[in-house]
Amino acid sequence: MAAIAQQTEEAGHVDYALIAQQNDAFRKRQPEGGEGMFVQTTAIDNMGPSFVAACLAQIVTYDGFTEDNDPYGTREMGFMDVMGQKVWFKIDLYDENYQYGTSAPTDLTKTRRVLTILFPSDY
Repeated sequence: MAAIAQQTEEAGHVDYALIAQQNDAFRKRQPEGGEGMFVQTTAIDNMGPSFVAACLAQIVTYDGFTEDNDPYGTREMGFMDVMGQKVWFKIDLYDENYQYGTSAPTDLTKTRRVLTILFPSDY
């Protein structure tokens, strides 16, 4: 969320709807989502490849955004049930080098997304 705050200070406006569209496209691995990577915590990885694949399948089709998990309307976090386990995903926006939060969250040339799959206990 620091990246969005930084954008607000610099430009005075954040296009939350565009960020939501880009996050949705990224989750679905469409070009309009820009560049980035999907990662998972060790605990998720330890559940095995079929569990990770089930997580990815649900992330692509996820539409359970609510005010609780999406207060800014950016579609950056989701809560799911995968094989009887509570699983979260979170999208963070970084600069081109994955070092800092992006200063331009809607500019796909300056922003890289990282989607992390995790258990609530990993947070």
